[in-house]
Amino acid sequence: MASLESQISSLRDELATVYKTQGQNAQRLLSMNETLREKEELARIDSENYRKTKDEIASLKRKVDQHAELMAEKDRTVQILHDEISTLQLELGQIEERNQTLTKDNAKLLQRWLDAKQAEANKMNEANEFYENMRSRHQAVLNWREGSVEEVAADPRNSADTTSQTSESVSGKGGRSEERQTIPVKDGMQSPTSQTLDLTPNG
Repeated sequence: MASLESQISSLRDELATVYKTQGQNAQRLLSMNETLREKEELARIDSENYRKTKDEIASLKRKVDQHAELMAEKDRTVQILHDEISTLQLELGQIEERNQTLTKDNAKLLQRWLDAKQAEANKMNEANEFYENMRSRHQAVLNWREGSVEEVAADPRNSADTTSQTSESVSGKGGRSEERQTIPVKDGMQSPTSQTLDLTPNG
């Protein structure tokens, strides 16, 4: 009996130890479950962050690709603009050269026109000088004739000769008088319209 009681007592001690160990294990299991839940939550958060990061990386890659395409398009546009600028500069150079040529041609034409007008003015001056010369000569002839008539009128001996000369000039010996009648006379003076001016094509 004593031996059995001793065994029962030891068994009870072992059972208490087992219960104690089982409680400790349960407590550890709860703690581990809590830790596992926290780890799973962290893993879920990390997974969500990873997914977001992956989406951001994909978006950034698309933006980089779009930026590369935009830069390539801009490069093509810049090249086209450079070609157009080169073409326009060439055309501008040709236009400036043509403008210089036209300016020189205009200057030549203006000089030719001025020369023609100067020649025309010189001819008009010569015509006026000729007209004034003929007018002064005609006036001198008239003055001389008036002086001769006054001398004849003052000397009665020359009246018969003057009458005879006048009749001869009327009877057909007045060739020079006829020639003078072919010259237009206005107010006793030779008209400048009788002079033929050699005008230039511009005048």
